[in-house]
Amino acid sequence: MLRRYTQAAAQRAEEHCDLCGEPIPPEHRHLLEVTPRQIRCVCRPCSILFDRRGASQGIYRLIPERRLTLNDFRMSDAQWERLRIPVGMAFFINSTPDGRIVAFYPSPMGPTQSLLELDAWNELERDNPVLKTLEPDVEALLTNRARGAEQYFLVPIDDCFRLVGLIRLNWRGLSGGREVWDEIGRFFAALTQQAKIAYVRRIP
Repeated sequence: MLRRYTQAAAQRAEEHCDLCGEPIPPEHRHLLEVTPRQIRCVCRPCSILFDRRGASQGIYRLIPERRLTLNDFRMSDAQWERLRIPVGMAFFINSTPDGRIVAFYPSPMGPTQSLLELDAWNELERDNPVLKTLEPDVEALLTNRARGAEQYFLVPIDDCFRLVGLIRLNWRGLSGGREVWDEIGRFFAALTQQAKIAYVRRIP
């Protein structure tokens, strides 16, 4: 699965480009190695090389920076149940290797893939046309329905795995503990500030 952000931070005080080895600043772009879903840190010159879909014959994809808050997202409790997600948070990717939409949810052990009823996803896509604009492999629908929340975002895939990393790092006991839920709250608060508001029944 994807390289853990927390492990990388512990291993290296100064980050370097995973392609050319040059030092890179804390804020930098990422590539996705599509198979086996490996995230690579890259410097700006290397990121420019992959800033089109055909680069590297699809082996690598530059992860975009689009973040949208889907304030009028339409999802009923019944639709959520049909998606078969056992927890209150999940992210959905149009996976090229799988040839279909796949779902993951964060857990203390890392990202866990969930069985997804495709008819349920197709219904969700019909209700929310913005989902048709998801860039394959590198963008995701991120949902937060934990503890009464109803938040929906279109985000770069590395945001999803950043959330997975902080949950994995801070989870304690059976319920996670106060610290991890505080971190989750801060994550979604920061994402809400960063993201642009979009209307799901329009193509942004």
